[in-house]
Amino acid sequence: MSGIVHFEIPADDMQRAKAFYSNLFGWKIEEIQGMDYSMIDVYGAPGGGMMKRMHPDQQITDYIGVPSVDEYAAKVEKLGGKIIVPKKAVPGMGYFVICMDTENNAFGIWEMDQTAK
Repeated sequence: MSGIVHFEIPADDMQRAKAFYSNLFGWKIEEIQGMDYSMIDVYGAPGGGMMKRMHPDQQITDYIGVPSVDEYAAKVEKLGGKIIVPKKAVPGMGYFVICMDTENNAFGIWEMDQTAK
């Protein structure tokens, strides 16, 4: 069975968003060197990330862990969903695909793979 393994929060003002979430929930939010991305430590629950909003409609995205993003992307399409961001690598971590369900909700699927390039 698959579950949520990561979430991402888009922000128009990164510092304002970091202050909001860290003060609200006590989350530790740290920038990743060389990337316009911050990791969110939620102390035991699935962690998250924060990045600059890429388009006006972008909302919080949950990522579901799967054994193969290729296999699950095919299932998404077979079941009537869409692929809105094709497979991309996060070097040394894994692969993701952003999907749209049949109700126009975006979500991600995530495959762990430390050899990802």
